[in-house]
Amino acid sequence: MKTLPLDNQTIWYDEALLEEDPQQVFYPEFWQKTGKVIGSAQGRGTTWFVQTKTIEAALRHYRRGGLFGKLIEDSYRFSGWEQTRSYQEFQLLNLLIQAGVNVPRPIAARAVKQGFSYKADLLSEKIPNARDLVSILVEQPLPAEMYKKIGQEIKKMHDAQVNHTDLNIHNILIDEKEKIWIIDFDKCFQQSGDSWKQGNLDRLKRSFEKEVKKRAIHWSDESWNFLLKWYF
Repeated sequence: MKTLPLDNQTIWYDEALLEEDPQQVFYPEFWQKTGKVIGSAQGRGTTWFVQTKTIEAALRHYRRGGLFGKLIEDSYRFSGWEQTRSYQEFQLLNLLIQAGVNVPRPIAARAVKQGFSYKADLLSEKIPNARDLVSILVEQPLPAEMYKKIGQEIKKMHDAQVNHTDLNIHNILIDEKEKIWIIDFDKCFQQSGDSWKQGNLDRLKRSFEKEVKKRAIHWSDESWNFLLKWYF
């Protein structure tokens, strides 16, 4: 990882994955002008999917959620460069990759200091030809073998002592080779012990149950039991 300290910002990037100017890649206009925008998705803000010189990538600006996010949309209290959300997620993704967990590779991260606060961005790998569990389960049920793989991937993440504080079925992807990926590690962190791990699983189960009611996805308690069998 390379570190680029500037007047009011710091950029971290992987020079093996980023050949573009690291000072330009956090601006959607840069990718638009070069004709490298390949798509977008709406969440708390717009995630831009872009084609770098090496891989497809996702550019995300950090934004707050909930009621507080309506007041202070995208600013966070600054307490050091290594405490910024972008740096923390960049580092956590690298840790998970080293632990053998299927997560997107971080390409570049930025934090921009403004007085006592900062704003942040992350450019990370876009998993090619992958869909989240919701979009798949709306169409058809998953075979038991896929729940086995999901359970095993979550287990690997937990063995690395990473607490995914927003583990839900939008954040679990399956690619065209039936490989499981876990994404969106903002506000996630390493945590000792085991007591918190059940909370991750409970949150995931609630996510399945919510989408059964909302979108009538193909899922049942039997499916959940398959996942747990291979997790434990």
